[in-house]
Amino acid sequence: MPIENVSDTARWVAFYRAMETERPDALFRDPYARALAGPEGERIVKEMPRGRASSWAMITRTVVFDEIILDVVRRHDIDMVLNLAAGLDARPWRLKLPASLRWVDVDLPAMLDYKASHMRNVPPVCQYAAVPANLVDAGERAAVFGRLGSEATEALVVTEGLLIYLADEQVAAGKRGIEGDIGHRTSPAIRVEASWMALRISG
Repeated sequence: MPIENVSDTARWVAFYRAMETERPDALFRDPYARALAGPEGERIVKEMPRGRASSWAMITRTVVFDEIILDVVRRHDIDMVLNLAAGLDARPWRLKLPASLRWVDVDLPAMLDYKASHMRNVPPVCQYAAVPANLVDAGERAAVFGRLGSEATEALVVTEGLLIYLADEQVAAGKRGIEGDIGHRTSPAIRVEASWMALRISG
């Protein structure tokens, strides 16, 4: 099988972003995607049945999330984006985000270390931070939400591809954590609703 672990999916999706970036009529540009995907990402796509032909779903998801994030950040004075299971997402480097925005990636330590090794010499467009955590673990998830929620005035929480790895109760617990630890610090409540809409799209 071409995909052996969760980290493989991040390289796979990054290669799809590289494919789109290299089209003359690309819907978005991610100049970092090919390096992040590496040879492993390309191998996965080549070995998957209809690997290249299936790229449209991930490309569409990327475009939709780009639009949601930029729109919500602009219209609602968001001061923190909390990106759960961030993988190899390069939005803090490639999107036109406010320089004052704080963007926090949360993912497993190995994934964050891999991304940092590729991006350490590229300045982000906003204030970037990475927080290692296993979001499947309820205690680690609560600690992340509690700490970062206390540091944000207006927060947007997004994730792509996390929910398929969680049981229904874990998804519900995550929603309660967002609403409890982060939601009560945002005003009006549309911030939480927009965040949860983004979560549900990814699932």
